[in-house]
Amino acid sequence: MTDTKRMGRPRTFNEGDALLAAMNTFWTKGYDGTSMKDLTAAMGISGPSLYSAFGDKRELYLKTIDRYADVDGCAPIVAFEAEQDIAKAVHDFLESVILYSTAEHGGAKGCFLASCVSTSVGEVEGVAERMEDAIAGTDDRLAKRFETEKAAGTLRPDFPSKARGALMQDMRQGYVFRTRAGATPAQMLSDLDDRVKMILS
Repeated sequence: MTDTKRMGRPRTFNEGDALLAAMNTFWTKGYDGTSMKDLTAAMGISGPSLYSAFGDKRELYLKTIDRYADVDGCAPIVAFEAEQDIAKAVHDFLESVILYSTAEHGGAKGCFLASCVSTSVGEVEGVAERMEDAIAGTDDRLAKRFETEKAAGTLRPDFPSKARGALMQDMRQGYVFRTRAGATPAQMLSDLDDRVKMILS
């Protein structure tokens, strides 16, 4: 028997690009300041297409958070894990944070989680859990690398891996704050070696 149900229209837009455009819009305008009209204009799609692919505004917002955490937010951590020398690894992490934070992302600067998402914790359901997971996940990955170095004898046995990982995370957010205040890459890169020594002391 032939199926007479009509197939839905195939999507004529790239979901990844549309999600990135939505993220940049939220990043620039904030969650409350972003309207559905802003989103459809930035994403280049109609309202029905947006709802069909991403759900309502809150669902779309949560998807942009997940996208950022999975891709952009991990760049400094990947740099940290990829370098074999631990001092250079810490340096690369901080340098990656600075260079990424000072780059333009659709008109927004800094870190999407720190600049935009953190302001909607407690206001948008599902955001707090994602922020907690992002922070805990980053702390764990940084600490794991330090623990590996301790096992290899590169770092002293009593090196506080968890605390230093948290310190790196705090420095990361500090750089984001300075970026928002107008600090340049050169200004923030100038004392990087001292900060590396501080973390590894």
